[in-house]
Amino acid sequence: MKDNFSTQSSSYAEYRPTYPKELYEFLKGILTETTTAWDCGTGNGQVAGELANFFDEVHATDISKQQLQNAIKLPNIHYSEQPAEKTNFPDNTFDLVTVAQAIHWFNFEAFYQEAKRVLKPNGIIAVIGYSLFKSNPETDKVIRKFYNDIIGPFWDEERRYLDEKYQTIPFSFLEIETPEFEQKYQWSFNHLIGYLNTWSAVKHYEKEKGENPVNLIKNELKAAFGNENKIVFPVLFRLGKFID
Repeated sequence: MKDNFSTQSSSYAEYRPTYPKELYEFLKGILTETTTAWDCGTGNGQVAGELANFFDEVHATDISKQQLQNAIKLPNIHYSEQPAEKTNFPDNTFDLVTVAQAIHWFNFEAFYQEAKRVLKPNGIIAVIGYSLFKSNPETDKVIRKFYNDIIGPFWDEERRYLDEKYQTIPFSFLEIETPEFEQKYQWSFNHLIGYLNTWSAVKHYEKEKGENPVNLIKNELKAAFGNENKIVFPVLFRLGKFID
């Protein structure tokens, strides 16, 4: 799996969106046990932190030491630097495995094999993410131009799975139907700029061309967005049960 985010781990923790409380309530409602969970590709630990509210024990892994250093600290969260595809967890350990905004970086086959190994019988896997946000029409137009035309060539190939709303990833589990969720915010313009600066394609562009591409749209974006405006993230959510 790739590590695109170690160099910006503190910004990632500050600017990245979270997931709605209703999603966690839905998860909690379908689980038969809430003893142990594994949050894989945990990043800043935001999902692990929510799971810790209703699980006895949460194990959270990432390949980025810097991300783990900036992660949420709670007494029942245990962090470790491990790849998604090969961990040191015993067989049949977890009631739930979660992957948030990360599965597109994994080797699908190897990760699913590992998830099935460590899940308890009838354990649940939750694949979560968010696709491109929406705002007012003028902002959306500027962002689409930026996303597709300016930094489009600098996205990793795996980004397409998010554009395709995780519907095209392999998913070798018994699928459970899920409701639709979205996360809404009122963001300042500065927060929006901070978020755009966490995009991996922005970093790739900057590395190759020696300038930050966000600056190319900053004035136009400010005129469209204003000082503060609405932001809506469509949440991607696939849920599966492991039947041995």
